[in-house]
Amino acid sequence: MKQQVTRRIFAQGTMAATATGVLGAAASALGQQESGKRLIIGVACSPRKGMTTATGMDVALKAAAAVDSRIETKLVDLGGLTVNGWSPTPTEDDFTKLLPLFKADNLAGLIIGSPVYFRTMSSLCKAFLERLGALRQPKLLLSGKVAGALAVGAMRNGGQEEVISEIHNAMLCHEATLVGGKAGAFQGATLWNAQGDDITKDEFGIETAQKLGARVAEEILKA
Repeated sequence: MKQQVTRRIFAQGTMAATATGVLGAAASALGQQESGKRLIIGVACSPRKGMTTATGMDVALKAAAAVDSRIETKLVDLGGLTVNGWSPTPTEDDFTKLLPLFKADNLAGLIIGSPVYFRTMSSLCKAFLERLGALRQPKLLLSGKVAGALAVGAMRNGGQEEVISEIHNAMLCHEATLVGGKAGAFQGATLWNAQGDDITKDEFGIETAQKLGARVAEEILKA
């Protein structure tokens, strides 16, 4: 079912959460898990907090949650946070505080979203994916988890599919189970920021985000 998203509805949602709130939620996640819930984390990897990538991700997560009451979702907006790329020297930054969230026992899926910069992912998204390497040792914690990707471009065909492929490639290194959406969104969610940062006006793109979120949830429930 197509979900209508308006600026007013979105403004009343969770996008106003501060960076402190995101980190606080991550710190307490392990103690708040509900029995039987399957957690999907949506990660918005744009340096612009609460903007188009985060909006698109929120749409995808709401569609996922609507599939079944067993699905629990959490948005992690990296905008305004400091996430350094991988380094052989241990580094303390905001990713360190978020890491426990991605180790949650009930984590079942990830949706990773990035804006398109020069036909590739944002540097923040690249850094985040590099740091997910912490989940590969001593065992692949994301193996078998369902993963999807979302991209927002300045043009309808502005490199969104390339960014989605890059995210997919990184998640294959974790042995994740990759999914796209359904008809019209086979690879993932492709959104076009053509209306002055009001991504909700991109009806086709919003629909691809909804299809991706629903597809991730449905695949999780098959297990």
